Amino acid sequence: MHHLHASDVGPAPDNGRRIVKAVHGVREVVADPLFELDMAAHLRKRLGREQLLDAFARHVAASSPIDLMMRRICLRALVKKLGSGLTIRNNMSVTHPETFQIGEGVFVGEQVIIQGRYDGRCVIGKGVWIGPQSYFDARDLVIEDYVGWGPGAKVLGSEHTGIPVDIPFIQTDLQVAPVRIQAWAEIGMNAVILPGVTVGRGALVGAGAVVTKDVPDFTTVAGVPARVIGRRNGRQGGTA
Repeated sequence: MHHLHASDVGPAPDNGRRIVKAVHGVREVVADPLFELDMAAHLRKRLGREQLLDAFARHVAASSPIDLMMRRICLRALVKKLGSGLTIRNNMSVTHPETFQIGEGVFVGEQVIIQGRYDGRCVIGKGVWIGPQSYFDARDLVIEDYVGWGPGAKVLGSEHTGIPVDIPFIQTDLQVAPVRIQAWAEIGMNAVILPGVTVGRGALVGAGAVVTKDVPDFTTVAGVPARVIGRRNGRQGGTA
């Protein structure tokens, strides 16, 4: 009987880790068919905002090709701008989508909530990937091109002032502060970005981090509150 030794199968993998090719970030965006653009324009002329939101909601929970197409068409009719190649997974929720500008090749995962404001601004750039169950307080939010947004990550764009103190906190005025996520940044799973924060170009925010102040370009931050733990140096392994 032959006994199999480790030498017979080659070197063991390094704890099972492996490198595979990116998918979303390198996919080629194909222009949406003309009939989708025409139908969105037709619906925008014929229906009011509440009717369009109702139409979007009718298709938001199912996964058939028709449902996928119709929620893309309805959203195009609702927003300021929508690029080609948008993928919307099930149960996306939107508030004040008329303030949204969405670039081409964007992916939106399941149960994502984007809460705009009637006088606000929400810009999502080209090639952005948004993980499931993410939440955006998108009152003054810009996410630039090719940002990865981890599942469950959240951004807060406003907070109550708490002044005066002799009334309930939630009755005090709201302070809206812009949040900027610059191109190529990566936001880890369940991270929280607080109002007024800018995450720099190519920066990495660790999973579960609470970001209370600006993050410099090409740095890695982690912790609660988040602090710089390294600088991305371009080598495998990430930081120095």
